[in-house]
Amino acid sequence: MLDPVIDSDGAPFWGYARQGELRVQACADCGELRFPPRPCCPHCQSFAGDWRKVAGHGRIWSYVVPHPPLLPDYADQAPYNVIVVELTDAPRIRLVGNLVAEAGARLDSVPAGRIRIGAKVQVVFDGEGLPQWVLERS
Repeated sequence: MLDPVIDSDGAPFWGYARQGELRVQACADCGELRFPPRPCCPHCQSFAGDWRKVAGHGRIWSYVVPHPPLLPDYADQAPYNVIVVELTDAPRIRLVGNLVAEAGARLDSVPAGRIRIGAKVQVVFDGEGLPQWVLERS
């Protein structure tokens, strides 16, 4: 697996994820949530920020199934999916990840035919703190 590139703005996101928490950056002045993390609020230009826990529920906003695999490290799991999730409690925030059968499962564990735009998903974390997504049970 590839390790995420962690910069100083995003380091708290990955620290919380290793603890099994999904948090997003928020402006401490105007309260707007933002992702990806950055030093300045795009709404009010404040440099004050904190990290707010979100419920980790969302809907699939978009997805792709790469053929052939884009990265050689994932060739044995192709075809695999990459989804974009719109968070329920922060609809302007969209996170990229993979839809898997369960936390830590292979990237090809959900057949592409089961993926639908608008499907409800919930965040799970693999053993390394990587956020992944599973279909919510109705």
